[in-house]
Amino acid sequence: MWVGIRGALAYQHLRAIEAGASSASAQILADPAQARSLIASLAEEAKAARDLTGDPIWSLAEQTPWIGPQLEAVRIISASSSGLLGDGLRPLVDAVVATSLDALKPVDGRVDPTAIAQLAAPAGSAATDARDASSAVEAINTVPLLGIVQGAVERVREAFARTADGLDALSRATDLLPGMLGEGGPRQYLVLVQNNAEARSLGGIAGTAILLRTDGGAVSLVDTRSGTSLSEGLQGTSAANLPPDVVALYGERPAKYFQNVTQIPDFAIDGPLARQMYQSVTGVSVDGVITIDPVVLSYMLAATGPIQLRDGTVVDGSNAASLFLNDVYKRFSDPKAQDAFFGEATAIIFKDFLGGKGSKPGLLSAFSRGAEERRVLLWSAHEDEQAVLSGSTFAGALPTTTERTARFGVYFNDAGGSKMSYYVKPDVRLAWSGCVPGAASERELTLSVSLTSTAPADAATILPRYLTANGTFGVAPGNAATLTNVFLPEGWDLVSATSSNGLTFADGTYAGRRVLSIGTNLAPQASNQLDLVVKKVSTATEAEAFVTPTADGSIDPTPSADCGETAVPLLQ
Repeated sequence: MWVGIRGALAYQHLRAIEAGASSASAQILADPAQARSLIASLAEEAKAARDLTGDPIWSLAEQTPWIGPQLEAVRIISASSSGLLGDGLRPLVDAVVATSLDALKPVDGRVDPTAIAQLAAPAGSAATDARDASSAVEAINTVPLLGIVQGAVERVREAFARTADGLDALSRATDLLPGMLGEGGPRQYLVLVQNNAEARSLGGIAGTAILLRTDGGAVSLVDTRSGTSLSEGLQGTSAANLPPDVVALYGERPAKYFQNVTQIPDFAIDGPLARQMYQSVTGVSVDGVITIDPVVLSYMLAATGPIQLRDGTVVDGSNAASLFLNDVYKRFSDPKAQDAFFGEATAIIFKDFLGGKGSKPGLLSAFSRGAEERRVLLWSAHEDEQAVLSGSTFAGALPTTTERTARFGVYFNDAGGSKMSYYVKPDVRLAWSGCVPGAASERELTLSVSLTSTAPADAATILPRYLTANGTFGVAPGNAATLTNVFLPEGWDLVSATSSNGLTFADGTYAGRRVLSIGTNLAPQASNQLDLVVKKVSTATEAEAFVTPTADGSIDPTPSADCGETAVPLLQ
């Protein structure tokens, strides 16, 4: 009876934590004063739950059949919540309030690196506590749990994992940014703006290259060049010797043509390759390489407000992606005019950002969302900084399969030399079969990839020749040709692979992963379906797919499925 009463009281505290934990961590940078009050309240709830479930009588009751696992789960969640909120988030939000976020906002092109450095220790501690809390809840055996307790565990797992990921990114950023901002001396960074209208594995062709210089927190835009001009400067020669497995899949193109550098779905290779290519043409050696895309620019404009170009065009968060990825080709037939238009717009957006225009929460949200969607990637030429980046979303690494999570990679590359990828909409789904939580069993996992062309039926005649490529590379005008590379989860065996167009997959390997490749040539309004089934005796209960980010910001590039679900159409 005593344990039951204490359990009911603890459950009420945990319900309050569940309701507020995710929003509390999200508000730390957006509204630290409000977050401070909420976290303090939740920390008290967590402490009360921990105290209720941490005595010897409770521990003894955990040894009893049936009810014991329920009590153990409640105790672990209580202790983990107390550690996360009281030991991790509370000191961090106190430090953020003391620092003042105004010090983190660019003013006249300068960001104070000292203010950022002051957050490194509490952010690192909070990230460690969050990771420990998430791991403890993740390790709970849910098989013997009642439905209500099992549901609570799954919700807390999701909230803690999301919090841990966010704090991990914050910790890495506070470690890296002071150095990147030139606290220890001048730095130079190459920013690649990917063009998703012509798909490459990590987003799109490297359409624009921007050279940034940092020194003591001051950030300046030094130079802007088109990917085309950099490719012309390479004169068709390889800037580096690519690994054999890269050449087998992609040929020498990523090292010969600057636009193709992100064709390789591993930014640990792409970053140094872009650096070498840029240096070969310009003689400038950079300290790191960053990628963004027009979708990220649209997120930034939503925070900074609209800009107006010399020709009177107003660009804002609602029209930036469509303007830069599609409308520009309808306005200008000359590629140089297209490059000039985009270069002018990009320069103004960066000028507004560096000038401090826009809300702090909005800008933080813009970059955070871009990183979560793998649109913002970073490689550093400094080994210590690259070690910090490793394992983060910024690193742009290949998907890695773990005991709990099987991960596919689904990467698209335009095969027609056109800008028709803008019209290709992917629908990627995952579904489990034979999945029993908590027990090792042979389970099958199905990946379904549907590609649909949303181009107008008369695309061949109404769209500009530059946009359709006009058949230059053997693809009929108006069609969208795409090469899809599917990276299978490591250690899983292929059961079947089919395509509705009747073509056969090419089989290859990359970095120890099996890779299946197939081409599609979609007429306007047409679709093609790929279905791949893999199997393994495993305890994995989650599945994810890393999918090429597209021109559509509403499409989540990381669809997932939990054990027992039939499908999760997050990319629909």
